[in-house]
Amino acid sequence: MNGKGLENVIAAETAVSMVDGEDGKLIYRGYLAADIAMESSFEEAAYLLLEGEKPNTQQLLTFTDSLKERRTVPGHIQKMVQQMPADVDMMNVLEAAVSALAEKDTLQESPRSQAARLIALLPVIIASRHRLIQKKEIVQADPALSHAANYLYMLRGRQPAETERRALEAYLILTMEHGMNASTFTSRVIASTESDFFSAAAGAMGALKGPLHGGAPGGVMDMLEAVGCKENAEAWLRKRIEAGEKVMGFGHRVYKTIDPRAEALKKICESTANDNDWLDTAHYVEQKAVQLLKEYKPERKLYTNVEFYAAAVLKAVDFPKELFTPTFALSRSVGWSAHILEQRSDNRIIRPQSVYTGKIN
Repeated sequence: MNGKGLENVIAAETAVSMVDGEDGKLIYRGYLAADIAMESSFEEAAYLLLEGEKPNTQQLLTFTDSLKERRTVPGHIQKMVQQMPADVDMMNVLEAAVSALAEKDTLQESPRSQAARLIALLPVIIASRHRLIQKKEIVQADPALSHAANYLYMLRGRQPAETERRALEAYLILTMEHGMNASTFTSRVIASTESDFFSAAAGAMGALKGPLHGGAPGGVMDMLEAVGCKENAEAWLRKRIEAGEKVMGFGHRVYKTIDPRAEALKKICESTANDNDWLDTAHYVEQKAVQLLKEYKPERKLYTNVEFYAAAVLKAVDFPKELFTPTFALSRSVGWSAHILEQRSDNRIIRPQSVYTGKIN
């Protein structure tokens, strides 16, 4: 009988990415994701995942322009986003907006055009909704700016510093794709039924909202704020571990060594953070947590995961906690798109079996 959560069950063959948990490697289409994050733009990384190869100069220009051309939110979606009550969670707003993209004209577009539309629109919708909630004037997209820079610009109404843009871009690249995670699996299941592209993406959005998947960086920020300073760290962590509570930002279902995304983000964070005291505390908490987890749980391999330094990077670019998961979503939309396209290219409906444990009268 298979383990709970389909652990170790092969659900698909894929050429999109490989997660090597034993050696701590994440590979995008044959390239180390950490290298891509250090050397490439968001647009280059997205093209690689969607098309299977790095773009040449003309291909990159065409793809970048295709994203910029699709930054205009359709009127009916603008109205919906504006009229939803302020207490509706941003992820629910995005899920509804993505579903509403499935109108006649967009459904007649090619799948790759639909993917570009999804990727281009998510940051615009997030920024517009956030400013509405903050009772600020909506900032229009700037066609001169890259994907990551424009997102920061629309959120703040000012041009981002180069270090801020690069920090956010590295985060977006490293969280674009991560194998058969819950939301990606959801997107492939829906795509396998031959439902439309946007329904598959909306379903993935619903899966990502769950705190065990997309909400973790916010939990790390809550933890760091609760710790407060280095002097409190050991006592706070010991109390939490002894109470049997989870230490956010440590341990991973797949990685049995340090998460390679965390290592890359740590380097980015060290070079861009604007709150050195806070970053110093974060580093100390990380070191102390790893030490205590080894002390209390020597049989388990619990290392720093991507959520810990994702929180650090998002803090460095001054992101509010409520935007952590939506920002993760706009990044992961690239991976969802690549998997939806791949599922459609050689489709068979995904229909696993279950083991009945009820009564037979």
